[in-house]
Amino acid sequence: MKKNVALLFIGLLTMIVLAACGSKTKEEVVSDLNEKIGKLKGYKAEAQMTLKVGEEKQTYNVEVWNKEHQYYRVELKAAKRDQSQMILRNDTGVYVLTPALNKSFRFQSDWPKNSSQAYLYESLVKDILEDKEANFKETKNHYVFETKTRYQNKQILPYQEIVFNKKDLTPVSVKVMDTDHNPLVTVKFKNLDLHANFDSSSFDMKKNMTGAQLEVPVAANSGDQDFSVQYPLADLEGTKLVEENELSSDNGKRVVLTYGGKKSFTIVQEKAHAVEASEPIDLDGEVADLGFAIGSITDHSLSWTYQGVDYTLASKNLTKQEMIRIASSMQGNPEK
Repeated sequence: MKKNVALLFIGLLTMIVLAACGSKTKEEVVSDLNEKIGKLKGYKAEAQMTLKVGEEKQTYNVEVWNKEHQYYRVELKAAKRDQSQMILRNDTGVYVLTPALNKSFRFQSDWPKNSSQAYLYESLVKDILEDKEANFKETKNHYVFETKTRYQNKQILPYQEIVFNKKDLTPVSVKVMDTDHNPLVTVKFKNLDLHANFDSSSFDMKKNMTGAQLEVPVAANSGDQDFSVQYPLADLEGTKLVEENELSSDNGKRVVLTYGGKKSFTIVQEKAHAVEASEPIDLDGEVADLGFAIGSITDHSLSWTYQGVDYTLASKNLTKQEMIRIASSMQGNPEK
């Protein structure tokens, strides 16, 4: 009898130990993530982002500063090119800086709260919190979630896989996927400092522009206005290129692509020029994250700068999501 009682006691003790060391539920992990983000006063992160457009892949280095989820500095650098773009949020607005052209634009925007951001820790947690049907699994070292996204072009990039370190709940990687679950955007976090400190000028527009220009000097406006014309890879049913014109302007060559059909639109491309004035230009549009560049979008137009070329897409027939889809498909594609 005593032996049976002892065996029963040992069995119960084993069950208690196993339960204490057992796996956490999805709800427990989500609660832990929410609590961790709520206590976070600021962080610095470094990540590598890879975009796939067609068969081509482009890699970018991303540096993120976040103070109290109110102040942001995100710098995007092409890994193999001497160029960068920066987006800032401070008390006076949201700024997009292109240091090599000495250009800055200011938006009155809710960015980054109004959409998913694969390189922002708190945005990833928000995506998980808002998707009550998110899938969850646990591996030896990681927690893995698959969620819906909140992107402006979420019809094209509807899903994402987010991997967290099991030990400290920090993000490890993100895969943003298309409707067939093919990864089109991959972010791998390299460094994350959860105890970062910032001074009063860390998010100042002029200081950041000056600092960036020490690394990427302002480009000279040379007489060479040649550039490779870019054509969108995105396919809109019933829409095709009907006309291509090369014009001359005060700034040099200008190329106008006209697409006809039910979803008609026009794309204008011309060489970008550095400006002397460094005061920001106020824009009425919203911030548009194309992955490889930050642009400005309104109900009927989308403009951005990439590799020294200014692009403007205009249409009365396209939605904002469709404009972003077309623009995102143009990167790195010089062929018709």
